[in-house]
Amino acid sequence: MNTKVNIAGITFKNPILTASGTFGSGQEYAQFIDLNCLGGVITKGVANVPWEGNPTPRVAEVYGGMLNAIGLQNPGVDVLIKRDIPFLRQFDTRIIVNVCGRSVYDYLEVVERLNDQPVSMLEINISCPNVKEGGIAFGQAPNMAAHITQEIRKKSTHPIVVKLSPNVTNIAEMAKAVEAAGADAISLINTLTGMKIDVKSRKFALANKTGGLSGPAVHPIAVRMVYEAAHAVDIPIIGMGGVMNAEDALELMLAGATAVAVGTANFANPTATVDIINDIRQYMVTERVQDIHELIGAVCE
Repeated sequence: MNTKVNIAGITFKNPILTASGTFGSGQEYAQFIDLNCLGGVITKGVANVPWEGNPTPRVAEVYGGMLNAIGLQNPGVDVLIKRDIPFLRQFDTRIIVNVCGRSVYDYLEVVERLNDQPVSMLEINISCPNVKEGGIAFGQAPNMAAHITQEIRKKSTHPIVVKLSPNVTNIAEMAKAVEAAGADAISLINTLTGMKIDVKSRKFALANKTGGLSGPAVHPIAVRMVYEAAHAVDIPIIGMGGVMNAEDALELMLAGATAVAVGTANFANPTATVDIINDIRQYMVTERVQDIHELIGAVCE
């Protein structure tokens, strides 16, 4: 039974990864699961300098998931190189570094710092606001998404996965734009913008007012967008969005994803990733699936 998948020339032992921002760099979760079991770890977003993030409160529970407005708090690329990459290299799993920035220059500085690092690929978070363009996220306009992808492709020695925002009119158009600009793969979906108000205090639940919605509530949107993107591009897709169990992961693969990242589920169940890996193997036995590739994009039209 084969569970290996290939993305941009990189082989993963199985298709289950950890979604950025929900797993740190694995140190905390190592006491709950064997990181050697994972297909790969996508690190928390890292910038060229430390980011403090947004003021608190910045997390709120909602129906079917949670809102977060962490603001990509991170210690910067220097700490990642000195602490996190050496930690992850102890394990037999792929390392994917999530990169964020407030300008093209910020992204490129991180990318160039990582060129000589032993990581498998970079995931480019283009949902960050572009300060020089009035704060609109890089991933909300096809021309901006294409531009930053093109600039990173010129500088990076690693394969690049561009993480797409669902807060757009046409996900297929965004996918085509970054593919044409040189993306080796795409990942989707990032969180959807939401808001919660406390009716007793009549105040916003988050100091930032808005936050990113994740969890099972967004899963049907993720399935739809992965399906649309898969029919628009030829590059591999890492699907994510509300994956709580093996059935959710398989759904994204049937829609066209080559691999699947597990995010919010980790907060509720620290062993979620390993549970999903084991349950996918059991599904393959039960359904007599010899190769995981038989499932990718295999939804009956």
